Amino acid sequence: MQPPGPQQPPLYAPSNGDFTFVSSADAEDLSGSITTPDVKLNLGGEFIKESTATAFLRQRGYGWLLEVEDDDPEDNKPLLEELDIDLKDIYYKIRCVLMPMPSLGFNRQVVRDNPDFWGPLAVVLFFSMISLYGQFKVVSWIITIWIFGSLTIFLLARVLGGEVAYGQVLGVIGYSLLPLIVIAPVLLVVGSFEVVSTLIKLFGVFWAAYSAASLLVGEEFKTKKPLLIYPIFLLYIYFLSLYTGV
Repeated sequence: MQPPGPQQPPLYAPSNGDFTFVSSADAEDLSGSITTPDVKLNLGGEFIKESTATAFLRQRGYGWLLEVEDDDPEDNKPLLEELDIDLKDIYYKIRCVLMPMPSLGFNRQVVRDNPDFWGPLAVVLFFSMISLYGQFKVVSWIITIWIFGSLTIFLLARVLGGEVAYGQVLGVIGYSLLPLIVIAPVLLVVGSFEVVSTLIKLFGVFWAAYSAASLLVGEEFKTKKPLLIYPIFLLYIYFLSLYTGV
């Protein structure tokens, strides 16, 4: 018998990472594992290890499924800031309306020059609640009078040559309802005294009309001031007449 000759090297030598097929007799002494390649992403100069599934999706063009939007600082604002509600500003305007005397040192022009919507709306709604005696259907009527009454004052002011915006008139008329809210509990106490009650009502109307007119009727009206002050006065008389319901 001839001794076996030298074994021929395989025509194809497997490289690292390729599968090697062995016989079942030699497989008893073999053990190992298959490792997945590491894929790293460069995000802003930092390398982040990515899984095989993620790499597969990106290679197939579905990487957009893995994108996460960055948090927008605008979405994290407080609710009051989102609604453009400044409680300090509203409180300062309330003080300017309730204390309209120039000697008190308040910058009352901020009520006209920096108008807002939520403050006057809150005042009008509160006045509606104390004026109803349970008649909630009247709320819409009082708000309607506020909106269209302010529109009438605005149109009249523009016709007379005043430089005022509708938003400014709406804010001033709304805030100036505060004096009528202040006298409301007093009227409940002295309601049985007709003379005293009438005087308090006149005082409240003059107070509200003065607060609004001193802000809306500027020097540009000159001799035409009474033409604008009078309808403002009538508007607050009508508001006061709604105090006992419609």
